Amino acid sequence: MSEPTDKAQLGEYEEHPELQESATWSRQTIKEIQRAATEGIYSIRGGGAKRKVPHFDDLLFLGSSMSRYPLEGYRETCDTDVKLGTRFAKKPLHLDIPITIAGMSFGALSAQAKDALGQAAAAMNTTTTTGDGGMTQEERASSKTLVLQMLPSRYGMNPDDLRAADAIEVVCGQGAKPGGGGMLLGQKISDRVAQMRTLPKGIDQRSACRHPDWTGPDDLEIKIAEIREITDWEKPIYVKVGATRTKYDVQLAVKAGADVIVVDGMQGGTAATQDVFMEHVGLPTLPAVRIAVEALQEMGMHRKVQLIVSGGIRNGADVAKCMALGADAVSIGMAALYALGCNSPKYDAEYRKMGSAAGYYDAYHVGQCPAGITTQDPELAKRFDAKLGGRRVENLLKTMILEAQTLARACGKSHLHNLEPEDLVALTMEAAAMAKVPLAGTDWYPGKGSF
Repeated sequence: MSEPTDKAQLGEYEEHPELQESATWSRQTIKEIQRAATEGIYSIRGGGAKRKVPHFDDLLFLGSSMSRYPLEGYRETCDTDVKLGTRFAKKPLHLDIPITIAGMSFGALSAQAKDALGQAAAAMNTTTTTGDGGMTQEERASSKTLVLQMLPSRYGMNPDDLRAADAIEVVCGQGAKPGGGGMLLGQKISDRVAQMRTLPKGIDQRSACRHPDWTGPDDLEIKIAEIREITDWEKPIYVKVGATRTKYDVQLAVKAGADVIVVDGMQGGTAATQDVFMEHVGLPTLPAVRIAVEALQEMGMHRKVQLIVSGGIRNGADVAKCMALGADAVSIGMAALYALGCNSPKYDAEYRKMGSAAGYYDAYHVGQCPAGITTQDPELAKRFDAKLGGRRVENLLKTMILEAQTLARACGKSHLHNLEPEDLVALTMEAAAMAKVPLAGTDWYPGKGSF
């Protein structure tokens, strides 16, 4: 669990202006070395990478003034709908908004929290996703459009659930841990979780890092065909990859027959894994979007195979910038958890008893979430009101889409998908290079040629 670092709020450290902290051997680094020396095992947490990386805040929109005409927000529409799975599926998804809810499993989350996410997605006519662990009755009942994940673990996987889902997402990698698997500690393996996953109760579980059914894209093509046969070619098939070798992964997924590609950047990841993995593996979401779009364009498949981007999507500005870079939709995970009430100041005293504080808590794997969200403890789960939680996530989605529309209208766009890289500039050299949009005040980005 990461310790709180806000000295002014927590008063953890006395200020010593005459002392100089080492950039290499910071107090946090020394503390982690001493923890490892004491415990002899790596640190585990949730929440994705915490290190600062180039992100969507490093991009700005060029609004309209003279050379472009803005749209009037109260009289001119800006559409937000999106179709997913138009390549092969008989029944592609037609969503009202391009913001979906990412896969977070029953097991990692309480049944009540999964129910709330389904309610929110249904209210906004978008999708929610099962995560690793199978489909619960509550989630299927509350979700108008539900995506079933197939992960290497095969937990809860059966043909009936494949047919009951509205789309299937084959997970080959996740942003926080591409090349690795997640962990579910024994205290979260309740009777119901154990039954759904065919696991012994109370025993730590580590998800596999690769699927046992295939060893490469040719085998994946056979597996996707098998899924299509089971589901009568009705359901869109997603393939999710962690952002690493993004170009090749995207193109191989398209070759294998995917209808939709999901690219997950390193800022994503609600599930628990090794801290060293989250901080030192993967690509930031910002360059991953551009690389994935270029990979699809190179194949002539951009917009024919839809692209969903996830990993650190926080607000409507992030949504609009993903659209401008060429994504068809985005997916939120951590933002949805925070909307449900995770890390709420209401439970600050209880977070502090666990050595953390509201806004810092990331020990989702221990099952002691005082908000009743990331737990299987029935007493803690009772604290969570699924109806209220669903309304809160619905409000977040409404706000995000209104923000994205505001920015699109400012650029003179009547649909979010009409946003384009030409509408963006970068504030830093790194962001300009990663997104391939001009450095603000210039028409140049690194790699373009002479300044």
